[in-house]
Amino acid sequence: MAIRVAVLVRHGVMPMELGLVHQLFGRALSPAGDPLYEVVTCALVPGEIRTDADFPIRVAHGPEALAAADTVIVPASHEYDESETLGRLSAAMADAFARIRPGTRIASICTGAFVLAAAGLLDGRRATTHWRSGDQFRKLYPAVHLDPDVLYTDDGDVLTSAGEASGIDLCLHMIRCDHGAAVANEVARVTVVPPHREGGQAQYIRRPMPEPQFSSTARARAWALEHLDRPLALRELAARESMSVRTFTRRFRDEVGISPLQWLTQQRVERARHLLEETDLSVDRIAADAGFGTAASLRQHLQAALGVSPSAYRSTFRGGESVMVG
Repeated sequence: MAIRVAVLVRHGVMPMELGLVHQLFGRALSPAGDPLYEVVTCALVPGEIRTDADFPIRVAHGPEALAAADTVIVPASHEYDESETLGRLSAAMADAFARIRPGTRIASICTGAFVLAAAGLLDGRRATTHWRSGDQFRKLYPAVHLDPDVLYTDDGDVLTSAGEASGIDLCLHMIRCDHGAAVANEVARVTVVPPHREGGQAQYIRRPMPEPQFSSTARARAWALEHLDRPLALRELAARESMSVRTFTRRFRDEVGISPLQWLTQQRVERARHLLEETDLSVDRIAADAGFGTAASLRQHLQAALGVSPSAYRSTFRGGESVMVG
């Protein structure tokens, strides 16, 4: 049965944020080609909704669509409402949120986090929003643990993302959690976007322009992805770019947002997820192919990243298929 996603839009919505939700969830298909999600757009009052572009959109559904949703997503708006100016929900928005069933997953894109905070959903939780709005957010919602330096946050049934592009990362993350890495990677491939950027990766806050001779770490990253099954020392990666370890580490973090060792661990977890979903290889073999060395190390890293064991992950995303779980 398809997961029902309701996108709650307001006047001033950004077409890109609305479109990316439909594009990404709409491209998620089962092996038989059936849609895995049903996405509907709704508004406080159905009808014509202004966007921040020179064209409106027509929304057929009102807030009643929220009552049937398994996931609710609130994009940003360029027309500020009471959640962004007074720290509270309007009466109409409060009525709409009251229709959402307990246990429904709720997510925001960019400054849509203001709406979630005004509804009290973020109190005591870690959340993010666009870095430009961080000071205003803290002023209005001091009970929220704001982290304006990450792409997205996941607190179980409540998720937030930073700017427009990080909404793509958040949607892919939700698809990955629902249906596994293979489905999310295929959506990313068809949409021609990176399949995975970790939520803790830094937002692209303005930094001084690099000098024209600035070297990239891209070649080292590409080489590492082809050799994940072997031990990879930091000095070896740095040598690929003819840099010192110190320079390589600094430039790697500037480009990717995390350290080389954190990135390597993420890539190895992704490789293991793919092999658990797509092959019948034993856990020992997958641990070796992904570069973790031993099954115990794989279990430790998968538990830290996803909260599950390799066998539990495989069981979840391969259903009742007969597999070797060694």
